[in-house]
Amino acid sequence: MEFIQQMINGIALGSIYALLALGYTMVYGIVKLINFAHGDVLMLGAFAGYFILTAMGVVSLPTLLLAFVVSMVSCALIGIFIERTCYKPLRNSPRITALITAIGVSTLLENGARVIPVMGPNPKQFPTFTNVNFDFFGINISMVQIVVLGVSIVLMITLNYIINGTKMGKSMKATSYDMDAAFLMGIDVNRVISFTFALGAALAAAGGILFATAYPQVEPYMGMMPGLKAFVAAVLGGIGSIPGAMLGGFILGTAETLTKGFISSKLADGVAFAILILILVVKPSGILGMNSREKV
Repeated sequence: MEFIQQMINGIALGSIYALLALGYTMVYGIVKLINFAHGDVLMLGAFAGYFILTAMGVVSLPTLLLAFVVSMVSCALIGIFIERTCYKPLRNSPRITALITAIGVSTLLENGARVIPVMGPNPKQFPTFTNVNFDFFGINISMVQIVVLGVSIVLMITLNYIINGTKMGKSMKATSYDMDAAFLMGIDVNRVISFTFALGAALAAAGGILFATAYPQVEPYMGMMPGLKAFVAAVLGGIGSIPGAMLGGFILGTAETLTKGFISSKLADGVAFAILILILVVKPSGILGMNSREKV
């Protein structure tokens, strides 16, 4: 019974990692960039939700929905701004240049949040609803876990529809497959890339509110560790593969909670990065990734 309980906890945590990993994998799939600032967008999204819920003074379904909408829209605009100002000028530069820039953007967002008075360096209590536990045959499922899982599943289904059922989604697939050919076929590549960053940032913002709901505290460095773990999840599932990012998130979340429950909570972070090392040694392309060769 304890194993099933930890599995449920892991799936709830893994759904947050999956939302973040989707942003990593979409951006990499199109522009071959590991956006290490992605975890800090989660932090901005959590703070946006904090400001909305604090201003409303009450946490209910309508106010939580408003917090999601404002946070996701705000972070989508921030994602577009970051792409246009920081990454677009470096699109034809060596990959290491863009990678270093991503680390610089991450540092800027973290330390920028520390000096903004309304955010500041000190942790703030995130407003959340009264947590209610439901007992199913000895297994406890909290209201927070239900909300986290429910919102994550809805967002993943929506993303799947956008990718496979819309014109923009097909343009994203074409751009990911061959950017130059997509441009010659009349696809606005710049618009597709900006939309990808916006979509990934919106998912990260939603993940930020869910993470702050599960662990009710916001501070400027809160996105660092979830961002790194989501990167591990994206690599585990196969960087560039959307189903792989989802699978990797759930596997990583489950592995982390099982480690906390049956071994030691001190080893939980170590297990996540041990998985990264193992997957890079055994199957660098990830579980659902495909091996590709570059001609020189």
